[in-house]
Amino acid sequence: MGKLVVLKLGTGSFEAGFPVTLQIGDENVRPIVEISGELPPDPEIVLCYHQWQSIYCKLKFTGRPIGIPKQSTQTPSLEDCEKAADTLRFHLNSWLSSTTFRTIREKWLEKLLPEDHIRVLLQTNDLRLQKLPWHLWDLLERYPKAEIALSAPSYEQVSRNSPPQSQVKVLAILGNSQGIDIQTDSQLLKELPHANTTFLVEPSGKDLTDQLWEQDWQILFFAGHSATDGSGNEGKIYINQTESLTISQLKYGLRKAVERGLHLAIFNSCDGLGLAREFADLHIPEIIVMREPVPDRVAQEFLKYFLEAFACGKSLYIAVREARERLQGLETQFPCATWLPVIYQNPATIPLLWRELHVNQNSQQITSIPKTPIRGGINLRQALSAVMLACIVITPLLMGLRYFGLLQSWELMAFDHLLRLRPQEKPDSRILVITVTEEDVQSQSPNRRGSLSDEALDKLLAKLEAYQPRVIGLDIYRDYAVQPAYPKLAARMRNSDRFVAVCQVSNPQTSKPGIKPPPEISPDALGFSDIVIDADNVVRRHLLALTPPPSSPCTAPYALNVQLTLRYLYAEGIQLQFSPDGAWQLGKLTLKPIEAHTGGYQGIDALGHQILLNYRSFVNLEAIAPRITLQEALAGKLKADAVKDRIVLIGTTAESFRDYSFTPYASSQGKPQEIAGVFLQAQMVSQLLSAALDGRPLLSTWDVWGEVIWLWGWAITGGLLAAYLRQLAYLALAMGVAFLSLYSSCLILLILYSYWLPFVPAAIALGGSAVIFLAVIKQESEYRIQNSEYSTHKEIEF
Repeated sequence: MGKLVVLKLGTGSFEAGFPVTLQIGDENVRPIVEISGELPPDPEIVLCYHQWQSIYCKLKFTGRPIGIPKQSTQTPSLEDCEKAADTLRFHLNSWLSSTTFRTIREKWLEKLLPEDHIRVLLQTNDLRLQKLPWHLWDLLERYPKAEIALSAPSYEQVSRNSPPQSQVKVLAILGNSQGIDIQTDSQLLKELPHANTTFLVEPSGKDLTDQLWEQDWQILFFAGHSATDGSGNEGKIYINQTESLTISQLKYGLRKAVERGLHLAIFNSCDGLGLAREFADLHIPEIIVMREPVPDRVAQEFLKYFLEAFACGKSLYIAVREARERLQGLETQFPCATWLPVIYQNPATIPLLWRELHVNQNSQQITSIPKTPIRGGINLRQALSAVMLACIVITPLLMGLRYFGLLQSWELMAFDHLLRLRPQEKPDSRILVITVTEEDVQSQSPNRRGSLSDEALDKLLAKLEAYQPRVIGLDIYRDYAVQPAYPKLAARMRNSDRFVAVCQVSNPQTSKPGIKPPPEISPDALGFSDIVIDADNVVRRHLLALTPPPSSPCTAPYALNVQLTLRYLYAEGIQLQFSPDGAWQLGKLTLKPIEAHTGGYQGIDALGHQILLNYRSFVNLEAIAPRITLQEALAGKLKADAVKDRIVLIGTTAESFRDYSFTPYASSQGKPQEIAGVFLQAQMVSQLLSAALDGRPLLSTWDVWGEVIWLWGWAITGGLLAAYLRQLAYLALAMGVAFLSLYSSCLILLILYSYWLPFVPAAIALGGSAVIFLAVIKQESEYRIQNSEYSTHKEIEF
């Protein structure tokens, strides 16, 4: 499998520098490496480029531009151009060897081997960056099977309805040829194998538009004159002696062509970056252009070398690199010829090979699926053997991909989707949440510290204690002492057996210093607020306990929600105990911690004691428990029966303090639903209480062997369906029913028993085993045909 390297250059300038992000991964999967760096300011590179470009454009050669200005009466020499090119190459590589960029360079060298096939995408909107000769980067030259392409930061994949045809359909536009020779281009296209080329010679705009609308094209080719305007954002092609068109003037026809299968556009003409930048908005997969004015001979030789390599089966990137490097033989006459060709890529698509653009008419096509026994062909025993082979291949492969985390993001998305389908539950009446809103913050005394002043907290605790709550949890940081004016508050915090405060443990890995607890609180009445956040910033795990670093200002070993739960359960006669293997036990409930490889999680940091967070399901997750605002509580609207024997959680929802986290649930706009920190703590408290007192199950997964058997079963199902059904329509219907059954099983077991089962790997196993079975049977049938085991007139149904 080839490698995909994405180099994202953010908003910046040569005067201020550019932020850079490097992503490395295999083709068609999420990147496995992402690292950031920076390219420092270097205005000298722009000057070097303009100096080279000025000399290059003044050279006298037959080219494909119209009106390239010759501003100097003295024509520069080839040596002048080569010297300017060397200067630009030196400055470019010096810039790319900068100290702030070294981390990216070192990560590249660490993760990529010289023999790897590598596609490098340079994502940037900056025209000056796109014009630089990036192929001269000394790092790229170490990798003979790598080629760099340009890409826009914004892109999307267009749905295409383009079944393979018997021949590749090419629309060749031969535009204004004044002063140039494009007949060689025409002849090269005529000799292209497995291609049906339609030539439009100096067409009118209407003729060109009609062709784009009326037929399905896979390749669009243009030869003639073209140019980019001064802004660099708009390109123009001269289609005949009197008419020129921009890409925007062909937008609707080109968009239709892309939807109907246009895969590649080649502009064998001058100064094409403007064409590519404008064409990219139509989301065509690949475009090949010449970044500067191109001499006739260079354009013709490039097209010849590229078509030879591409039609012979080489990838588009390797074909472009090979054709580009072969132009070096012309550089004694046409300096910097190897700089000109460049690919502009839509990152949402993978480049196709030439053979994938057409169907070989001599090959057997799959039209129906064999029943058992197969008439005149594969028997039942062979079919079952093929099914077992498919299962043996697909199951270990999926488990391996899963172990290395390549399916984790998909599994988490599927898990979130299933969670959102669970029925709604009732609020937890054992909890009361008192929120400090933005209005509450503004209504307090101006000399307050944090979101809750000493005065307001003192009054609130006095009211709460009068109503005898079982435990009070303050989910607001107070890393400072109570003011001397409120000695009763200090005494309450110091002496209360039902009050628990919060602090934050330091994290040396992320350089977070932590937040110290209130000085009045004893260590036994403290809980940490730290939560575990997944790579997509969603909270799916519940951190119960951890071992704080020695230097941490917060030394609480248990989470705030755990401290509140344990105090509540103590009154119910339930205490925390530990089994011989270290698992937590709360009465009949056993809390088994998750490990680095648990369910859809693979290779995570399972620090401390974590379990999966089984949210109590609501349209709005903050409906977990009754709530009241601080002002309402202080104004006397707090009722005794709403407080007595309950867990009272006090926390802020004010936007100015922004204590929110993303959840697996979605808002009404389809975005990830956020939840205030105090309600997240309430969800965690409710999970523990409901599991210990109500028997509400915790989220759990199967062990590795259970998941292997699960995948194996679905792989066998897919293989058997492919083996026993003859018609493709029947197979498609059966596979649809099987996928629906898999989906329903995962959802039902999640709702009834809180089991998180592998949906994505099982779906791949179901479909993958059927595909592998068909491939094995097709290969077997072709082998039998070649060895004359069947008479040639007999019908073979596969």
